[in-house]
Amino acid sequence: MPADQAGYKVLGDWLREEAALDPHRPFVQCASDWVSLEELDRRSDRVAAALQGLGVCKGDRVAVNLPNRMEFIVLIYAIAKTGAIQVPLNTYLRGEFLRHQLAQTEPSLYITDDAGLKMLEPVLPQVPVAPTVILVGDSNESTTSYAELENSTAELLGVTLRPSDVCAIIYTSGTTGPSKGCTITHGYYCNLINIFIDLGWYEHGDVIFGANPLFHFSGQTWLVAAALAVRGSAVVEPSFSASGYMARIRETGATAALGMGAMGMAVLAQPVAEGEREHKLRHITFMPSSADLITRFEERFGVAPFAEVFGQSECWPALLGDPRGPRRPGSMGKVTPGLEVRLVDDDDIEVPLGEPGEIVVRPTEPYRLFSDYWNDPRATMSVFRNLWHHTGDMGRQDEDGYFWFVDRKKDSIRRRGENVSSIELEQAILRHDAVANVAVHAVPSELGEDDIKVCIVPARGSAPSPEDLFDFFRRCLPYYAIPRYVELVDELPANVNGRVQKFVLRERPITPNTLDFQELNLVVARSERRAT
Repeated sequence: MPADQAGYKVLGDWLREEAALDPHRPFVQCASDWVSLEELDRRSDRVAAALQGLGVCKGDRVAVNLPNRMEFIVLIYAIAKTGAIQVPLNTYLRGEFLRHQLAQTEPSLYITDDAGLKMLEPVLPQVPVAPTVILVGDSNESTTSYAELENSTAELLGVTLRPSDVCAIIYTSGTTGPSKGCTITHGYYCNLINIFIDLGWYEHGDVIFGANPLFHFSGQTWLVAAALAVRGSAVVEPSFSASGYMARIRETGATAALGMGAMGMAVLAQPVAEGEREHKLRHITFMPSSADLITRFEERFGVAPFAEVFGQSECWPALLGDPRGPRRPGSMGKVTPGLEVRLVDDDDIEVPLGEPGEIVVRPTEPYRLFSDYWNDPRATMSVFRNLWHHTGDMGRQDEDGYFWFVDRKKDSIRRRGENVSSIELEQAILRHDAVANVAVHAVPSELGEDDIKVCIVPARGSAPSPEDLFDFFRRCLPYYAIPRYVELVDELPANVNGRVQKFVLRERPITPNTLDFQELNLVVARSERRAT
């Protein structure tokens, strides 16, 4: 039988306990009728027993490549009950991206739909161990049907589990290198949502609404596990719909909601509809959110998005704001219970208050961080230095204890004695009418520190000239932030989530198509560095 450690939970037992307390409570829906706690517990038991019948044992990996659907939610708990390790895969993974994660985790089972199967087939010859495929939907001769698992009559065998056992492998986005699998224990998975509850983000009985993918840590924990923790309900949308987002919130009676910042902007861009403010929302998160988005959203819908949070799959959440207290829009909040957070320089020496430094984290309580990167000890050691987890993100702290994001460390730039935020610079360059997309990164300078390169995707039919760009830079940027190198490109390298992979750009900093403004004598004279 599963075991507990000082009150920390394991995922399967947690569901069983809640189902025993309130079996008939409508707990979750995902393009379906409400599924009660008792039904979810029963269905996940049947699937877990069937997985055991297929040979799945404690510690085995089970890959799940599915969009948001009820079968995915059942599988979260079924896999946990067997003691196996869930490997949720981004549904857009193809080619090398998919091969990399399968080769690293070597799952014995691959549970997917028809689309996921078609994406798997080309990479199977390159995977060391070919997994058994379970197909959600119509199966064929080469696959087993997921329906067979749900209809299993096998008896679930007891498995001894502890909170320190691995529950899932959640892959990072891979913005600074190949994606890494964060090893997530049952204790960490089940414990982290308590931080949000303690700081007032969620309340008892909340109906929590979201369209975050279940293959993301936020979808599984911030949405489904949160509803379990507050003894409420979860509305898991199959996909994000900007036009239907607020209507569904009203329809479902949601009291709390979550999403990404881009979702909030997309919702705001929709035409005004009658009854938009007739909802029950007490709390909504769009992360990240600018102060402008927060103001505009509150003015229109009557509820202010809260985005004062910082964390990664490795340490979630590390910083958090308290919605019951004064707002600090744009900040990342304060240090959360169970963690220490510092800002350090390249030598891991703490920086003075107000100065930017890398955000490093270490736990003061059990199950507040991930364990390591799966099958990647070198990557693990690279972030665990001097007994601190190094996030790779730069921040600063104010006198009131609030932290503010500065930049990704590998994206930060120091030029002419000044720190330059690549994010801030990119946002400024995007204001040019002829620029559709942009990425900024550092290039080593022969004078020490950095020079700046910008890769620009021109707006259709309007490629800017070097002179036009330089004139814009000179008018809109501090002299020290003006890029020396410019390259016009058709597209920027991006991962499956659409995030630009700057490590790819750094590997080819200067190409035959790169313009050097210094060689073109497009420079700001010392006398012109300030307005005259």
